[in-house]
Amino acid sequence: MSLSIGIVGLPNVGKSTLFNALTKNNVLAANYPFATIEPNVGVVGVPDERLAKLAEIFGSEKLLPAALSFVDIAGIVKGASEGAGLGNKFLANIRETDAICQVIRVFNDGDVVHVDGRIDPGSDMETINTELALADLQTIEKALPRLEKEARTNKEVAPVVEAVKKAEAHLQSGKPLSSSGLDLELLRELHLLTAKPFLYVFNVDAAELNDGDLRKKLADLVAPAEAIFLDAKTEAELAELSDEDALELLQSIGMKEPGLATLARVGFSVLGLQTYLTAGPKEARAWTIHKGDTAPMAAGVIHTDFQKGFIKAEIVSFDDLIAAGTMAEAKAKGKVRMEGKDYVMADGDVVEFRFNV
Repeated sequence: MSLSIGIVGLPNVGKSTLFNALTKNNVLAANYPFATIEPNVGVVGVPDERLAKLAEIFGSEKLLPAALSFVDIAGIVKGASEGAGLGNKFLANIRETDAICQVIRVFNDGDVVHVDGRIDPGSDMETINTELALADLQTIEKALPRLEKEARTNKEVAPVVEAVKKAEAHLQSGKPLSSSGLDLELLRELHLLTAKPFLYVFNVDAAELNDGDLRKKLADLVAPAEAIFLDAKTEAELAELSDEDALELLQSIGMKEPGLATLARVGFSVLGLQTYLTAGPKEARAWTIHKGDTAPMAAGVIHTDFQKGFIKAEIVSFDDLIAAGTMAEAKAKGKVRMEGKDYVMADGDVVEFRFNV
């Protein structure tokens, strides 16, 4: 399952520095607008402490965490919706992602010029949201006459027309559709940008990471969405360090884990994802599925043959397996069960599928 999150923001807010840290890639993190022209895609493992414990039980050689793709998209500028800068290209790249991660600059650095000449997180968010909303309004403007025409002969299209008109009214207020409370399923065919789930990353100075008042003020800007606070420069340093040195650096600045770990987890949650686990001598692996997926759907993530020929799933919860210590002991305690086609997967299920091809 390949899902991607587009990293967007104004120029010089730290998007590429963050992306470098996420992927340990050295894309051009240059200090001028449009340094990023082609989108850079990086696949990032979602931190999962359970895999190491599974590997101990099964003697697994490799650990393979679930993954998310992050796309580094060039800076949006005012007028992007009308093609300013490289606006049209950027908006097309965003349209192809499943969620949008907005990076907002809070840090002060005289060497890195802010595109508007001042640091104002609220204003920056407004610029991005306005450009995305204007792009969506253009899409609606083109689509609405066609939909209204279809609705005259097909009554099933009428609810879509009504939803699109409500979406248009909401967008004119400058707010994203993700906060509208509308049935976004009715708008799916339009691929509207602001209907995507949003993540908000505030790129702060290391000294500001533990400023409770500042964090609350910024979190209020994006509520009820979760705010993620990180220092992209520190994250880039952490990415280059060994686990021991990284832990020491984190503790020195009062952090429990890298901001990127939080970002990956929140991204997973925003996309409505969870994982199930498989383990054996070769590998312990986390597989990505949507919340609510059934056992056959989960099996299909490994291979479509598993879904087509699904018979049963042998399942034990991760916690039960760890408490038992071995698979044999978990079976002896009655913690391992066989589940059929209607079983809805739970996060952390350790699974072996039975199938017939």
